[in-house]
Amino acid sequence: MGESLRRPLPETFPGSSPALWERLREEVPQVFGPDGEWVLRFHCFVLRVPEGATILVDTGLGPEDSPAASWAPVPGGLLGALAGIGLAPGDIDTVVLTHLHSDHAAGAAAKGEPVFPNARHIVQRTELDWLEGGGGPVLDDIVRPLQRAGLLHAVSGDTALAPDVAIVPTPGHTPGHQSVIVGDDALVVAGDVVLHPAQLADPSVTYVYDEDAAAAAATRAALLARMRGGVLAAPHLHVPFVSVPDVWSAHGG
Repeated sequence: MGESLRRPLPETFPGSSPALWERLREEVPQVFGPDGEWVLRFHCFVLRVPEGATILVDTGLGPEDSPAASWAPVPGGLLGALAGIGLAPGDIDTVVLTHLHSDHAAGAAAKGEPVFPNARHIVQRTELDWLEGGGGPVLDDIVRPLQRAGLLHAVSGDTALAPDVAIVPTPGHTPGHQSVIVGDDALVVAGDVVLHPAQLADPSVTYVYDEDAAAAAATRAALLARMRGGVLAAPHLHVPFVSVPDVWSAHGG
């Protein structure tokens, strides 16, 4: 949600090769900006469960004064996008925060109040402990309002959300990163396990902002192997959904 952001390549993705970038420019030119840089998108995802639950995965950039404002194109467009599909903030039952970076969590609170007042907000206990150990605006402006409202729920490990919908830990980008699995791995909302098509072509390609690059690469390889034949939903790719392993096949565009 929100505008795109451009980042230089290949220093953003250590371990990548010139041959890989040349291949990507031929096969997915829409990934690149006019100067050859990475065009970073911001997607959030809504899961409507047949039994009635409405699950939001990540909350995007947030308002103009959010913790993401120091580096990202705020405000995000999440609330307008939800309204466009007939959803008000109060209609969301569950918010899954894949991790507590500002571009994924900053839309969960505004001016000291939760944006989704009827939703439990789920994070991994490991992620919450990591953030509390370092402090910062996401802790003060997002996590603390959710805690005061009794809406933040810390879990440990695999956690069922609804029939055929579950959270699984996918650490590396952050210590307590988590992803959402739908069905028999038919759809995975992967957060920042995969940020760029380069990592689909070569899962060993790391990201400069990974907390643990080796763990992130191992998680990525395992998740992509697990979901072969399924669909990956990733917040920062050029399209919201891609098939695995046919990674260049974009659903709906």
